[in-house]
Amino acid sequence: MKNMLVLLTVLISLFSQAAQAARYLVAFKQPNRAMMATQKIQLQADVQKLMSHFQSSQFKGVLQARLSSLNSVVVYVHDSAEATSLQSNPAVEFVDQEVFHQGPKPVLGFVNMKAFSNRTFNNLIEKTPWGIKSVKAQQAWNVSSAGQGARVLVLDTGIDKDHPAVASNFEAGQNFTTPSFLEEYTFFDDQGHGTHVSGTVAASLSRDGFSGVAPQAKILMGRVCSHEGCSNIAVAEGINWGVEQKVDVISMSLGGSFSSPAERKAINLALQAGITVVAASGNSGESHVSYPAALNGVIAVGATDINNQKASFSQYGPELAIVAPGVDVISSVPRGSGRDSEVKISVANQAFQVVASSTFSGSQSPMSPALADLVDSGLGRPVDFVGKNLRGKFALVQRGEIMFAEKAKNAIDAGAAGLVVYNNAPGLIRGAITQDGTELSIPVFMVEQTVGQALITNLKKGLTAKASLLVVPTDYSSFDGTSMATPHVAGVIALMKAANKSLTPSQVKQILQATAVPLQPNSNNEVGAGLVDAEKAVQQALRTKVQSIHDLN
Repeated sequence: MKNMLVLLTVLISLFSQAAQAARYLVAFKQPNRAMMATQKIQLQADVQKLMSHFQSSQFKGVLQARLSSLNSVVVYVHDSAEATSLQSNPAVEFVDQEVFHQGPKPVLGFVNMKAFSNRTFNNLIEKTPWGIKSVKAQQAWNVSSAGQGARVLVLDTGIDKDHPAVASNFEAGQNFTTPSFLEEYTFFDDQGHGTHVSGTVAASLSRDGFSGVAPQAKILMGRVCSHEGCSNIAVAEGINWGVEQKVDVISMSLGGSFSSPAERKAINLALQAGITVVAASGNSGESHVSYPAALNGVIAVGATDINNQKASFSQYGPELAIVAPGVDVISSVPRGSGRDSEVKISVANQAFQVVASSTFSGSQSPMSPALADLVDSGLGRPVDFVGKNLRGKFALVQRGEIMFAEKAKNAIDAGAAGLVVYNNAPGLIRGAITQDGTELSIPVFMVEQTVGQALITNLKKGLTAKASLLVVPTDYSSFDGTSMATPHVAGVIALMKAANKSLTPSQVKQILQATAVPLQPNSNNEVGAGLVDAEKAVQQALRTKVQSIHDLN
């Protein structure tokens, strides 16, 4: 224990010093393939010489890591002049300073859950997610061994490696961000995104039908994103690790408006090593694809909804290769971090009945049942609260005319203890009621149109109506984003590689696009080649394998 405390103190001290410095990736020039044998020895000598320089008294930086596959090293430098001087070394290709892309997050806008209007979340997780069916993953399992033998590296926010959905398929994890000493292991997912993505790629098939696209593929996790965002150097380190591990696919549900030399070098190395790289197109809804998805050789993935329509947030453009399910995607999240809504209704003191419901991010989350009378509050406008006693009661309002956030503010101003919105169309709505991460002082839930209309009818008859509002922790959650579409494609590629290991990244991309289901409208390449089709893609992968064997004979 004493040695552990000493080590911890040393590590904290080192990272405290490093935090005051800038981090750089120093890349050495790649050897000419024809002279690989001799130049590789020279490169090793150059690296060793520079390492000796780092350790000399003149150098003020700290050598953090050597990335052998990338012919690069990572250093912390206190003096920018030292970083500049590194570039003058004849063996150095470039020096790239660390920058952070915005961290991956689910889309926070409102989403219509019409497709799930007759099912609560608890019923949803007892069935196969709609995206798995949409990409025809199940039809491909028999001929691809459900992905057995394929290995997918997910670069993201980490993973809950002991989550029951992913534990049996988890192989290894590494942390490439500033380590946290608060978790059991350094690549633990404290944000939920990486565990969600991993579950879509390769959650094991459970008895109730829940699974990922490739339920027998292996998952490796590289934690490259933290609360600071996603570091370009961490991404390069993660890709370097993937090359060393000889994975089949690298899935990156992350990105930004630019790419750095370190990222480009790493991705080119992965492609040259035969690793297929998949990345999210972005969630701004604009007509340009984010990086690294927009880089040559990377498979850029956009998002669709359950009706095979382009998601409003999905970025597009010439680089977009394909689309996959990215709206209301159910998958694993760190155990206990998911939030399910439970609404029970009682009229005229009858027994409470559970009704389909949703709740809103940014509203208060009652972890024990909140019980109160319902008061008809019209559309939730200020005028609708005039003359009504809302103290200790829930406002029942109809969706429409003003924003959800305005309805909530007006209910709070009227003294309501909670807000229940009933839809003005079939289905449910969910999303974030605040955009700045703050939490309202009251819970906000939604019920279906028919439920709300029946409640209003009874209230107008003079009957009392009560609601019980509860948020229940779960191990699963529903996210939206091209981040959720990307692992669908990564999973399909795992199925393809399980069927035919010899496929090159360019062959994988060509097959995916050739077998995709065309979608419209697509005048500006909004949906690329169309919706990914696992069944046809795996069949074509097998045909390619047979043809290759035939050509050899």
